[in-house]
Amino acid sequence: MIDFTNIEYLKAGNKKQKRAYEVLRKYKVFEKLKPYAPVLAGTIPIGIDIESSDLDIICEVDLRFEEDFLDDIALGRLIPGDTDVKVENIIVHGEKSIVLNFMLDEFPIEIFGQNKPSTEQNAYRHMLAEYRILQEKGEDFKHKIIELKNQGIKTEPAFGLLMGLENPYEDLLKF
Repeated sequence: MIDFTNIEYLKAGNKKQKRAYEVLRKYKVFEKLKPYAPVLAGTIPIGIDIESSDLDIICEVDLRFEEDFLDDIALGRLIPGDTDVKVENIIVHGEKSIVLNFMLDEFPIEIFGQNKPSTEQNAYRHMLAEYRILQEKGEDFKHKIIELKNQGIKTEPAFGLLMGLENPYEDLLKF
């Protein structure tokens, strides 16, 4: 299985994965976020992205020190000074979270932080389950997922539709 905690796998991927790797390296995103155990999650790592897909980077952030995290990102020049950044504090499954959205070159970037290890966050766990399912079900299934996503259906619900899952966000965590 791919080690999704290290972005080196992107170098051997499809065209978009290779380009994502170049952009992440160019801006030293993972080096600058290293204290927060960043992991690239979502659809691009597992090859089911569509045109509008973003680079989802999940991080472990002690939200009691949210300002330090934001300063590290700004002062560490992860985000170029002229970049428009949207910052939101949200609650996801009862857990306080922080979300930053901005652009780096042609990629929309979303940095998502919760006060739990990155590899224990649902985004990472969903991605692993989806990857395993894609490996098991093959290319035809993968193309059906992408087709549903192109119709505006989010990733987990797309898996839910094709697999008959009642609550895909919860059910995928069981895989």
